[in-house]
Amino acid sequence: MSNSSQVGLSTQTSSNWVGFFHLLVVYIVWGSTYLAIRVAVREGSGFPPFTMGAMRLALAGCILLLGAYLFKQTLKLTREELKILALSGIFLWVGGNGLVMWAEQFADSGYAALLVGTTPMWVALMEGILDRKSPTKLLVFSLLVGFVGIGLLTVPAFKESSHADVLSIIALLTAAISWGIGSLLLRRKQVSINPFVSSGYQQVFGCIGFAILALLMNEPNPNPNTEAWWAFGYLVVFGSLLAFTSYLMALKLLPTSIVMTYAYVNPVVAVFLGWLILGETISIWIIAGTALVLFGVAGAFQNQKVKAQEHKAGNLKD
Repeated sequence: MSNSSQVGLSTQTSSNWVGFFHLLVVYIVWGSTYLAIRVAVREGSGFPPFTMGAMRLALAGCILLLGAYLFKQTLKLTREELKILALSGIFLWVGGNGLVMWAEQFADSGYAALLVGTTPMWVALMEGILDRKSPTKLLVFSLLVGFVGIGLLTVPAFKESSHADVLSIIALLTAAISWGIGSLLLRRKQVSINPFVSSGYQQVFGCIGFAILALLMNEPNPNPNTEAWWAFGYLVVFGSLLAFTSYLMALKLLPTSIVMTYAYVNPVVAVFLGWLILGETISIWIIAGTALVLFGVAGAFQNQKVKAQEHKAGNLKD
């Protein structure tokens, strides 16, 4: 093996290890942010959801961009990059994270994580529509199983006929779709700038979206209690500065199919922490629904893997 080949292999191995480290951060930290959001926005916490989102992203986005500037990273964007980062920031933060924050005023943190964990299923469905390809039997079966799982997860809310709970379900499923759209946009329209700069700009655009929503919803001034302030600090430092940037780094260094496995881990972490710290109930509906949703997500990943292998084989033939 030539020296250049050895160097290339060593560099690839190093990139993989760095990528897996960032993925581990996403596994653990994002699973715990559902708990932090619940503590920050639940009744009596004193934080209106969209106001908290705007405050969180304003602080985190400015810190990231200031750090990038001090380390002499270019902050200049092309028009295309500006458009991609603005749109992805709105879909990921306002549509994805914002609806989760709104829903967690009423819904348990573990429950929210389970419904948002369906994101890979929606991504697989949207990719099939965008590529104008008929879904495989495996994907159809996986989606059907996953949607049955969603049905089981939502049974308690519909049995109780709680208006707030039903709206929370709709918001959480919409959040999963919105996060999927943002992730697909980043996957198909990649930007060449530093991930810290990309993360900073996306959070600034998300902040603007949250601020507009807070004004439109006429949210009251925040008056958070001590627990809510601690949760807010955790979300800024670990959720925004660390985990979101690690997510972008992992997407850059690892195959998307591997990165998206965070959807398996985050709900498990969130359910466990919600039960351990907040005493959230783990019912038979949640256990059964979780098993089916994870089965559906696994099938969506397997379908993606088969597609990638077929694409690679086709390129080798050419």
